[in-house]
Amino acid sequence: MRQAYSELMKEISAGKFVYTGELEPVKTTSLKEVLEGAQTLKGHVVAVNVTDNPTAFAYMNALIPSYVIQRDVGVEAVYQMTVRDRNRIALLSDILAAGALGIKNILALSGDHTTVGDTPQAKPVYDLDSTTFVYMLSKIVDEGVDLNGNRVEEPPKFNVGIAANINADPLEPEILKLERKVKLGVDFIQTQAVYDVERAKRFMEAVDYLNTPVLIGLAPFRSVGMLDWMVKFVPGIAVPEEVQERIRLADKRGGKAAVLEENVEIFGDLARELKKTTRAKGLHLMAIGFEHIVPRIIERAG
Repeated sequence: MRQAYSELMKEISAGKFVYTGELEPVKTTSLKEVLEGAQTLKGHVVAVNVTDNPTAFAYMNALIPSYVIQRDVGVEAVYQMTVRDRNRIALLSDILAAGALGIKNILALSGDHTTVGDTPQAKPVYDLDSTTFVYMLSKIVDEGVDLNGNRVEEPPKFNVGIAANINADPLEPEILKLERKVKLGVDFIQTQAVYDVERAKRFMEAVDYLNTPVLIGLAPFRSVGMLDWMVKFVPGIAVPEEVQERIRLADKRGGKAAVLEENVEIFGDLARELKKTTRAKGLHLMAIGFEHIVPRIIERAG
């Protein structure tokens, strides 16, 4: 087990049930919305993921907002990095920069294929797969060398997270993939969004033997449009018909305000159940663009 370098891992190691949030630096040079979102989440979450060109949409480099929210808002960042957009040289370069800027958490991701994003003609890199990327991070952090054994002076100290598809069916190949990464040096697992308690329980039972902290992902819906987009385009998402129906009925009943209230009920209750009935070490709340809902969900979860 690697030492806890980040506040996120220190709290998990201390036995606390943690919450994390998520921010998305979009296609802009302004950090205004990201910083406002971080300010809203501050005091409610221990760390905030900053997404790296999510679903292959080309946005601001996640390293800059990761650094700025730590510096200006005082909320720890989880710097997401995909292997889709960088070869091993660029990955190492960004890792060293992150270390110099005081980043303590990296979430190592494959990244969705470019064909699902807003620049579908872009050629994906995938010089390394995400498993080899975890290996690379472990070599740098734990041994102070890069993949070729070249010495890294004053190596950065990160805690390394990976993503898991909690909705995978069949689940076994996903578990084997996680096991390979865990053996290479993983500190925590963060799942994609789940909307079904039984699916979450099935996953948690399957990964129990890995003895690695799991943060279960929850992603409320800002609108019916967002719901439709996630169901249609986001890989690995499975939203039960009952949940979809509740959001759609709320929209017809009272528009945006009713959708918000329905989200608080659905996800607050789901969070409470997951907290009570699984061995998850925390929940990762992805309410991008409406971070104000996060404190209410946490409050309802108890």
